[in-house]
Amino acid sequence: MARYTGPRVRVSRRLGFNVFENKKGDKALQDRPYPPGENGRKRMRETDYGTQLKEKQKVRYMYGIMEKQFRNYYKEASRMAGITGENLLILLESRLDNVIYRAGFASSRPQARQLVSHRHFRLNGKLVDIPSIQVKQGDKIEIKQSSENMISIQHSLDTGQDREEAKWLNVDKSKKNIEILSTPSRNDASQQIEEQLIVELYSK
Repeated sequence: MARYTGPRVRVSRRLGFNVFENKKGDKALQDRPYPPGENGRKRMRETDYGTQLKEKQKVRYMYGIMEKQFRNYYKEASRMAGITGENLLILLESRLDNVIYRAGFASSRPQARQLVSHRHFRLNGKLVDIPSIQVKQGDKIEIKQSSENMISIQHSLDTGQDREEAKWLNVDKSKKNIEILSTPSRNDASQQIEEQLIVELYSK
């Protein structure tokens, strides 16, 4: 499946949010807190549709999902019991690549997706290469033996000490494994996401 490979800072500036959660994005938004382009500094009135679309794009880029896949997630969330917007974020948080990122084994979701795609992890004892696999309570994830000493993984563990730990995961950094303790809740996703705007967009 195709992935966005263009300039990341421009996307973050356009959306007004560091969707790739990297230091370059934070610095760019501090130095130039306006959209890119020659008209970026101009104050333009944003429509309700524009606000809703921007929120959807923000979540799409954050989790690295293409439009069709995102729409399928929304349809699944709308069929689930409970609040559709919260269900959507729970489904996205339950992706295997997001779990690898939340556990600190990758410094970004794109890196986590690549690690999974290259078959560096086992899920319940089986090698997996599908980043979008939905994990569930009781699942166990471990790095395969030949990948335990990968520099990129160890670097992520060493430099991610200040990252807030996900309470729904039990991470053993010494043994490099993860256990899913429970289903993630809405509070486990970014509080800066306004999921109701996405629901309003798709409800039209």
